[in-house]
Amino acid sequence: MATTYESFCLHTTPEKFYIEACDDGADAVLAIDRVSTEISLTVRKDIPPSDQSQPICGIMGTIRMVAGMYLIVITKKKKVGDLLGHAVWKAVDFDIISYKKTMLHLTDNQMQDNKAFLSMMNHVLQTDSFYFATNYDLTHSLQRLANTSPEFQEMSLLERADQRFVWNGHLLRDLFPQTELHKFAFPVVHGFIIMKSCCINGKLFEWNLISRRSCFRAGVRYYVRGIDTEGHAANFVETEQIVQHNGGKASFVQTRGSIPFYWSQRPNLKYKPKPQINKTVDHLDGFQRHFESQILIYGKQVLLNLINQKGSEKPLELAFDKMVTSLGNSMIKNERCCRRLLPSLVTALWLRGRYFLVDADGNVLVQQEGIFRSNCMDCLDRTNVIQSLLARRSLQSQLQRLNVLHVGQQIEDQMDFEKIYKNAWADNANACAKQYAGTGALKTDFTRTGRRTQLGLLMDGWNSMIRYYKNNFSDGFRQDSIDLFLGNYSVDEVDLTTPLRELKDWKFLTLPIIMVVAFSMCIICLLMAGDTWTETLAYVLFWGTASVMTFAVILFNGRDFVDAPKLVQKEKMD
Repeated sequence: MATTYESFCLHTTPEKFYIEACDDGADAVLAIDRVSTEISLTVRKDIPPSDQSQPICGIMGTIRMVAGMYLIVITKKKKVGDLLGHAVWKAVDFDIISYKKTMLHLTDNQMQDNKAFLSMMNHVLQTDSFYFATNYDLTHSLQRLANTSPEFQEMSLLERADQRFVWNGHLLRDLFPQTELHKFAFPVVHGFIIMKSCCINGKLFEWNLISRRSCFRAGVRYYVRGIDTEGHAANFVETEQIVQHNGGKASFVQTRGSIPFYWSQRPNLKYKPKPQINKTVDHLDGFQRHFESQILIYGKQVLLNLINQKGSEKPLELAFDKMVTSLGNSMIKNERCCRRLLPSLVTALWLRGRYFLVDADGNVLVQQEGIFRSNCMDCLDRTNVIQSLLARRSLQSQLQRLNVLHVGQQIEDQMDFEKIYKNAWADNANACAKQYAGTGALKTDFTRTGRRTQLGLLMDGWNSMIRYYKNNFSDGFRQDSIDLFLGNYSVDEVDLTTPLRELKDWKFLTLPIIMVVAFSMCIICLLMAGDTWTETLAYVLFWGTASVMTFAVILFNGRDFVDAPKLVQKEKMD
């Protein structure tokens, strides 16, 4: 299999960046012209003396901002573990380096815009969830890799990668056309990876959990829902559980993704905005596009529908069920889930042959012929609970087939492993939730302990408050950051005007000031009573009414007061 270089050194001169491959026996150097932006291959002897040299762990890519091109490199990495003998790394720290040696060519407004774009890039890079390998393809599941051709195996990591999960694909667009440069770049996935060495019955085995977040229709909780015109679902995550023992390997893959039709739930200062189903588009066409691609990749689809069957979620649940029925595809089976039916559902549903298994000689014993696709409103908290239960049921069978568990033994009774398992799935829930909703997951106390606790309820309340604040007052910036990083918005090389400096409506500043003043006066009137109680009551009623009415006006115009994205067109958000 083609691999990339593992270690690098960045040499910076006034004219060029030289990225030297430092592997044993390597002599290749990647040269980037800081003026023409041309990228070429050279050798070590061509590197001129440089005052600035630093070791780096890899190249994320390049991006254009107002000031010009920037080089993004990984400066620090942390080893997560080994997968089938290949090291898997977590990118910990990054550096964004300008091609330009000075910013004097920018106006004050352009300087501010460039600073804002840099802040957006740093925000995405600091989400603490980027992973890579230099000699293994992290974008594909174990089963997909086992069913490839010899030609596929000889392709570079960039060429063979599943583009759904390559988060630096846009950043590497200038390197991708030149195959001779591919050894200097690797695909970076976004999500969660944990690798643990475990022991049951004195038998050692490796247990891995990998969540791959799709870069198609990526975004934050309330600004990206449903699907796009190509059928890509929001918050789509492929989660794979891998077990290795004595040369045998087993894999179980699940997916999660937003309810796959056209709907939105834009923030408007209310705790839970009402979902809106788009009434002007052909939902069934997008629904069909989504599941045609899912069936092509994964096979049969068992849809685990965790949407509430009452309240504001009920119309979505009814529309989802109607579309599954209208599609009439025998490869799709829709299941409504509730707490009462969950144990029997997990035990009974399509469990036979629902995972991939290879023996020590490389013989494929079982193929995973279909997949569980789970969704709730956010595809976070409820979804993670059921995915962890399904994964445990699969793992029980896998460990028995690998001769780790004895007949009749239950995973739940293996206390040391059970603690590792529950904590890993809770950590996976937190990572997925932070990437989409901005906070850790809810209900992780149930995932960690198997029951709800008082502390867990308090933490859920705290996280819910933080989610409310972020979803209303900082998610516009987060969405813009993701769109810039993934190339959904690009800075024009000729027209450097940006939509970042949109003027706020007069209501944005005026009404909150009036409300604060009125509420403050109400409190002052209560604390500093007048000569008579009627006088005090009159003042309190006046200022109290003013503050309540102003608050009502703000709430009625809620969308004008939230932090909305500025970079993408409105139709992409709806």
